[in-house]
Amino acid sequence: MKEFRTTIQPQQSKNKLSYHTPALFLGSCFTENIGNKMQDLKFPVLVNPFGVLYNPVSVRQSLEIILDKRNFNENDLGFFNEQWFSFYHDTEFSNTDKQECLNNINTRLNAARGQFENANYLIITFGTAWVYEYLKTEKVVSNCHKIPAKEFTRYKLGVEDIFVQWAKLLNRIEDYNPDLKVIFTVSPVRHWKDGAVQNQLSKSTLILAIHQLKKIFDNVEYFPAYEIMMDDLRDYRFYADDMLHPSSVAVEYIWQFFKDTYLEKETNEISKEVQKIILAENHRPLNPNTEKHKKFLLSLKDQKEKLTNKYPFLHF
Repeated sequence: MKEFRTTIQPQQSKNKLSYHTPALFLGSCFTENIGNKMQDLKFPVLVNPFGVLYNPVSVRQSLEIILDKRNFNENDLGFFNEQWFSFYHDTEFSNTDKQECLNNINTRLNAARGQFENANYLIITFGTAWVYEYLKTEKVVSNCHKIPAKEFTRYKLGVEDIFVQWAKLLNRIEDYNPDLKVIFTVSPVRHWKDGAVQNQLSKSTLILAIHQLKKIFDNVEYFPAYEIMMDDLRDYRFYADDMLHPSSVAVEYIWQFFKDTYLEKETNEISKEVQKIILAENHRPLNPNTEKHKKFLLSLKDQKEKLTNKYPFLHF
């Protein structure tokens, strides 16, 4: 029988992620879809220490801050709408208290620095080639923090812009950590406010730039999350209610594809054992005070101990 869809087959990567390969995830909300799944399964990963980042300039700036080993101070913050904020960070870091804002930023930054020093993998998702530049500083921002649009200029990066900036950064990263592998993806989330044509032009720009980098850097790979969503899952049943974001079913499908590409069989088997415990742990009983539930908790604790004795690198 003819199959009524175009399927994309996973291409096994020679570079494998495991419970012994720390990874740093940076980029759009799709980064969090995959990164959070790995985090839940107790892989040694850190996800978006600057919050969600959408464009290649913001991701590059974040990595440069990590490499420069600098912390943020009061001069790096702005104040608007009764909130202290950083133009390099998502709104999740904004706070009415200046010191708390700084503490949150620097705590995550120090964690990112430690993770990056030990990382085997850097996994990056670009969401859009469009950027916002703050007129007062003439710098691209990661988030506009609801400041009026008239204070920014908006423009689209070109393929060459992204390629040149990232080639310089990848050379610097290679000097810093020669063994680091970089996996690029493009977010399958469409930026519909730009319109269908401009969204496609933006995504195409990102894909072209990444493939130019892939040609000259041996440590760079491309994972086809965008293509899986656009071609393999070309049906609105795989979208959330907004018809733009992937549904949970689609995210799970792409995650399975990612596992088939980057996880060895043994690593996959360990992750399945961890997942059973996580699912049991997330179970909400009707009555937590029953003897049955108390026995269940003891059994769960015993399962965790057995698994961590078998695999000492796991941390629940």
